Amino acid sequence: MTPAARLSAAIDVFADIETRRRPAADALKDWGLSHRFAGSGDRAAIAGLVYDALRRKASSAWLMGEAAPRAVLIGMLQRERGLDAAAIGALCSGARFAPAPLTRAEQAALEGGMRPGAPAHVAGDYPEWLDPHLVRSFGDERVAEGEALASRAPLDLRVNTLAAARDDLLPKFDHLAAAPTRWSPWGLRIRLAADAKSPAIHAEPAFIKGQIEIQDEGSQLAALLAGAAPGQQVIDLCAGAGGKTLALAAAMENHGQIYATDTDKRRLAAIHDRIARAGARNIQVRTPRGAIDVLADLGGRPDLVLIDAPCTGTGTWRRNPDAKWRIRPGALAERLREQDVALDRAAALVKPGGRIAYITCSVLAEENGDRIRAFIGRHGDFSVEKPAEVITRLGERAYLFARAVLISDEGLLMTPRRTDTDGFFVSGLRRSA
Repeated sequence: MTPAARLSAAIDVFADIETRRRPAADALKDWGLSHRFAGSGDRAAIAGLVYDALRRKASSAWLMGEAAPRAVLIGMLQRERGLDAAAIGALCSGARFAPAPLTRAEQAALEGGMRPGAPAHVAGDYPEWLDPHLVRSFGDERVAEGEALASRAPLDLRVNTLAAARDDLLPKFDHLAAAPTRWSPWGLRIRLAADAKSPAIHAEPAFIKGQIEIQDEGSQLAALLAGAAPGQQVIDLCAGAGGKTLALAAAMENHGQIYATDTDKRRLAAIHDRIARAGARNIQVRTPRGAIDVLADLGGRPDLVLIDAPCTGTGTWRRNPDAKWRIRPGALAERLREQDVALDRAAALVKPGGRIAYITCSVLAEENGDRIRAFIGRHGDFSVEKPAEVITRLGERAYLFARAVLISDEGLLMTPRRTDTDGFFVSGLRRSA
């Protein structure tokens, strides 16, 4: 397919997403099934256009003066891809399979650039109803934080230190131009071009041998900052597919015991194969069984309970740009309830003198600091660990990391703008002895 034909296809897919209010992945899959002539490179390029349009949906519509799919895709080419009016006009030639030629209004909009006076939610490319929430988190910096959350994410890998050392693995990823991550001592970073196909990491020998996992650097850091140590008893209360569980196992050097569970057993489906591939021998999966409390025998024993809390996922918008347009206020209210339930459950489990590590991939104060303050109000035998002390777990990287993150009395917040990671909140809570 020509670049112009790919742009036409992306406009069609974007229209399907908007009209049927469906996830982008579903719309792209259906397009691929009905256009089997398109190769993998074509599909990757079209997906890149669609996701970039979702990243810059609000500002592209403002630039063009309308929110139709064609306008958003054309506006995105300038906003995200940096193309000028002439380059965009060459794509929109009206030739076979190409979009129709630019109208005079479209030409003028592209030549004029962003009109002044865009509201914060437009300039920052996020839903208008979230603006008051982001004011609480970032104040006047919310536009800059929103723009960073709308950027394209790199591909991060975590080296499984139970099976390999980062320095030994790095040369094996020269073909992907991998580099060490800035903050995580376990990470490798691969930056991808806008039209690039995602590399087949699952086919890499290092992946098959259990030496690497796909995991954002922020998620790696959250697991590291939890402070699990060899020999401890640890519960991963919201383990899901096991990303942080496996990171904890590596941090604990396979010594001690991790109990991994989740409220929904379907989320645990992938964890068993991942544990086996990683060579993690200190993980016991506790699959939920109806009304039975599968952690009842552990009360008062754990040194650490990790809560990778269910949340709105606002910190992952770089990877899931369509999610920010599908989130609704009712979802936030439900997540807050689930977070309080998880925190109270952890409080009943952790031993005297033990700790809770509370983690979200959200940048909203309601899911982060508010939940910690509410928890302390319910549980007077807990106190918040000073974020500066939590950060010391990064060792030599701690000083610069402390200057980069947003620190509050309740914890620390990573963001794409500040740390070039996904948005993660981390708080440590200690029970009195």
